[in-house]
Amino acid sequence: MSIAIETDSVKEKILSFLWQHVLLTVSLFIMTFGVALSVRSGLGSSVISTIPFVMSLAGEAGRAPSLTIGEYTYLMNILLVVLQILILRRRFQMVQLFQLIIGFLFGFLLDMNMWLTSPIVCDTIIAQVIVQLLGCVVLAIGISFEIRCGSVTMPGEGIVVAINRATGRPFAKVKIGVDISLVVIAVATGYLYFGTWQWQVVGPGTLIAMIFVGAAVRYIDPKMGWFSKLLYYRPGFRRYVYGLARYIYRRFN
Repeated sequence: MSIAIETDSVKEKILSFLWQHVLLTVSLFIMTFGVALSVRSGLGSSVISTIPFVMSLAGEAGRAPSLTIGEYTYLMNILLVVLQILILRRRFQMVQLFQLIIGFLFGFLLDMNMWLTSPIVCDTIIAQVIVQLLGCVVLAIGISFEIRCGSVTMPGEGIVVAINRATGRPFAKVKIGVDISLVVIAVATGYLYFGTWQWQVVGPGTLIAMIFVGAAVRYIDPKMGWFSKLLYYRPGFRRYVYGLARYIYRRFN
């Protein structure tokens, strides 16, 4: 009896883990769709994508390796994880290496959503503002989902947590400092490769994202109780598979 109970417990944990990360993948898809919309607005991308965006533009111009914005995002995520290891040293938890997988998935989905949003052309300031605000809202929803999934943090958040733990400075202040640092590096990179400020990378939309997304997450998150219920739902995969098999059998016999 105890062996059967233990087996059921292991199955439950595996199913819980898989379902948690299915929803995490959905969350990342929503987040990257919001980022892609911000990029398409032409007013400036979200903070985390400013450096990959300017590097991808440099690649298109033949002034840097020709990688996509998603590929540069993954490379930046690797760097952020390495920085966490250097900052925390022995206090770095090995489970946080899972951030590399999450970071890869984020970059892959960002490229996918850049392709999906490629038909969007913002040729008026009104269209740019609408797409930018829509991108911020979608990004905030994705972040709210991602937080509730409770997996390891994204590398962009992980570096903030690492600095917070190492210095004891308030998380909010560290977050602001990291965001400003990323934006400054993106601006400097734009000058390095193009000799000018790349407004489509770091523009008013970037400032809007820095302020609006955080406020939107605080507003949206309390209304996401239904997502937590979905997170604890356990889909009956065997029942669905059996039902599908029975339907196919009846359909063709």
